[in-house]
Order: sequence, then structure tokens, then C-alpha cells
Amino acid sequence: MNNQIWIMTSAFDQLSLDDVIAKAKEVGVQGLDVCVFRKDGTRDDFVATHLDYEHFTPDHAQALLEKFNQHQLRLSLGAFDNLIGGDPAQRVKNQDHLLRLIRMAHLLGGDANEVNVGTFVGYNHELGNQENGFQKNLEEYARIFTPIIKYAEDLGVTVLYENCPMEGWRSAGYSGTFNNLTGVLAARKLMYELIPSPAHGEIYDPSHDVWQHVDPSEVIRHTDMSRLRRIHVKGTRNGNNVYWGNLYAMQQVDAALAQRAGVPTSQHEWDRHNYEAMLPGFGGSDSMDWRAFVNTLRQQGFQGPFEIENEAALSKGTGNLGAILQGFKAATLCLAPLLWELTPSGYQYPATAFQELKSAAAKDIPVVTMKDLGVR
Repeated sequence: MNNQIWIMTSAFDQLSLDDVIAKAKEVGVQGLDVCVFRKDGTRDDFVATHLDYEHFTPDHAQALLEKFNQHQLRLSLGAFDNLIGGDPAQRVKNQDHLLRLIRMAHLLGGDANEVNVGTFVGYNHELGNQENGFQKNLEEYARIFTPIIKYAEDLGVTVLYENCPMEGWRSAGYSGTFNNLTGVLAARKLMYELIPSPAHGEIYDPSHDVWQHVDPSEVIRHTDMSRLRRIHVKGTRNGNNVYWGNLYAMQQVDAALAQRAGVPTSQHEWDRHNYEAMLPGFGGSDSMDWRAFVNTLRQQGFQGPFEIENEAALSKGTGNLGAILQGFKAATLCLAPLLWELTPSGYQYPATAFQELKSAAAKDIPVVTMKDLGVR
């Protein structure tokens, strides 16, 4: 296959982009999914801002392309927030930020350089709590994203949705944990029917389906491969919660009552489902057959990059830079024999396969907002 392996930069939130590039070369990967979250955003988990999105010009774009070519790396952009729900003021800021990233991707060459923009859709629980709430969320998605995707298409940029349900994105006092519309394959297929444009697709993270007890290989067999551009590499080790089961989220109840009954309860928002985030090849085996998954992707003709998203408890979760770097190295070595050719030096990505990023767009374009696109 010779698929590239990339690093998602969120794990290096305390480092500069130049420092992250140096770490990427040390690990031996071929690209970076550069995180560009809002600096004033509401998320405090696994976020980073590795580019100045407020002052990004064609000159900045050209300098960035030259830097990545110098280091023989490819790149994409991403920020993952709630764009159709949550606090209304934050929601609009998240939408406008996505438009900023689409403009930046355009200045970096867009689809010509395979510079995509990763995002979440999010979920509107005010609509979701109503009868037919899921359908109403689909309709809200179409209202918000139709002009966004049209804008991206006009600029030659593809927007990619990631499939994390964001199960910890609300207070543990709520019974449900589905907080991102794209968290199930059914929603993604319905979304493409609502907006048929080729300018949107998906980043698939198999770990989210593993803890939902869905076989990722079967998901790939039912996926429109023309929409699939990236694979997130993150493992999950499932547990067995005999008290709450593994279908519904663990619930928050009176602590004294739970203690008397000897029943475990959720301790925080992300302690709802019984699994441990891992990286393949680091700290033990996870609950997924990576060889079978990669073989399925090969059979389906997938040629995109595998992006290591390090949220592993034993790696990024330690806060230790050495352990974070070890996690990336271990995952890369785990994937190497599945993706790369065997050479006298072992399994290696062929240096001759690198394709230089093309020059950036010479003409600047203004920053636009949802209001400019006619959305209130």
C-alpha cells in the first residue's frame, strides 16, 4: 500500500510548530494534521493551535509550504468543535472559525495539495430532546453546512468530518452521550444525501466504533470510499462493566446511595463508557485487529494517510513528553509492516514517493463569516 503515516499535532500542544516538525522527523512520519483550534475556544481537552489563523496571508502560506517541502512532509488543517449546538454565541464563533480554516486551506493549495480541513458537526440537544430530534439535527446540519460546503467547493477545498461521538462533551448527569452527529455511519450517509457536494468527506477513527461494539472493517465495507480521505490511528481496550453493561453510558447517581449499594458510578464526563484509550503497539493489545482492518482498507482501495491521534492514557494521558513521543514511535512501528515495503533496512516508506506541495494561491481573499454567507 505504502500509505503515509501522519501525526495529529494536538498531542504536542505545548510545542511550537517547528518543534512538532522536529518530533515528526524523529518519529519517521510523512505528514502532519496541523491543529488550529480557536485560542478563545471552550474546549480544554486535546486541543492545540499551531498556526496564526488571525493573520494568515498568501506569503505565510507560501512560507509554510516551503517549510514542509524542505522537511518532506505533507499537511492538513483541523479544529473540532460543536457547530450546530451548544452555546449560541460559541456556535457562531466555531462556524466562522471553520470558514477561516477553509480560506487558509485554499491559500495552501486546497485539494491540489490535498490540504483538507477536519471538523466536527456537533449536536443540538435542544432539538435532539424533541420528538424526531435526530431528524431535526440533520435538518439543522443541512441549514448550517450547505453554505459552508458551497464556500469550500468554490475554493477547491474539501471538508472532512471526524466520527467521534464526543461522549464526554456534556455533564455526566445527562443520560445520553451522543454529542456529535457524525458519530455513526448512518448519519454520515444521510448527510451526503442532504448535501451531495463532493467537497466534503470523512476522517474515520475505528476506535470509536470498537467501544460501540461495531466491527470497523464492516463499517469500511459499507463506506463510500470516495468520501474517505483519512484514517485516525487510535486504539481502544474494552472492559466489561457488569453493573451498567456495555450498551448504555454509566449514569451519575447519589454518591452515598451508590456507596451503600456497592455500585460504581461515573466520576466525570469522560468516565461514562467502559474502555481505555490506547495506541496500537504501546502498552499492551487493544480490542481491535489492526491487520484485518488494514487489509479491508487495502481491499477497498484506500490510499490516504493514517494519522496517529495520541489520546492514549499511557502516552498523552501521562503529560510526559517522553512517553508521548514513545507512543507515536510505537504506533508507527506497529503500522510499518502493514503499510510499507520491506527493504534492507526493514519496513520503510520509500523516500522517492514524496510529492512536493505546489505553490500557494498568489491572490489573497478576504475572511468571511456566516453572516456574509447569509446565515443567521
